[in-house]
Amino acid sequence: MNAQKFWTKAITWWRREARPFLLLALVLFSIRSSFADWNDVPTGSMQPSILVGDRIFVNKLAYDLKVPFTTWHITEWGQPSRGDIVVFYSPHDGQRLVKRVIGLPGDAVALRDNRLYLNGLEVKQETIGAGTTAGDQAGSARLYLEFLPGQTHSIALIPGTMATRTFGPYRVPEDHFFMMGDNRDDSFDSRYFGPVKRNQILGRANAVVFSLDRKNYWLPRSDRFFQAL
Repeated sequence: MNAQKFWTKAITWWRREARPFLLLALVLFSIRSSFADWNDVPTGSMQPSILVGDRIFVNKLAYDLKVPFTTWHITEWGQPSRGDIVVFYSPHDGQRLVKRVIGLPGDAVALRDNRLYLNGLEVKQETIGAGTTAGDQAGSARLYLEFLPGQTHSIALIPGTMATRTFGPYRVPEDHFFMMGDNRDDSFDSRYFGPVKRNQILGRANAVVFSLDRKNYWLPRSDRFFQAL
């Protein structure tokens, strides 16, 4: 095959086969980057709300529209609310994390023996009972309902483990948000790496799409499929 025939076939292949596929891939990845995505949860820091092995749906249009593959905002139409579960880039190492928004810009956040205080007022807790957690500090846990202003959710506390149970008060800077995991004694969050800047928040986690039980041969947890968060 001479060079002319080779390049003619290569150009034909590009136009008929490769280019449409690459354009489709670009569109799909752009959608995942700027509109909607799913995120695997490999750690237990958000238990009991999110379990290890959950695959969560992330609405990237919840607060803004970004340039695909970047954190540059084209426009904003909302801000994270206290209690939202969000996906963001960690200020510590740039990894994608899933945590709950606890403190808004200007809030004073404090912990006293795992009792949360916002702007000097204690956030009410109610005991649910006992449970178990998986992760670095796996074991028996005490489960509580925490009544954030406008949002109620479950948290887990693991007695006897090394954790930051007293913190602050810390004033959240403007354009930043204070994040914490629901598994309070096994979560690397804003208590350790500080607040998260607004432009590093990728979107809001709305639901568990599906879930696989890693400790049980990766069998599906059908009861968690399409469960709202």
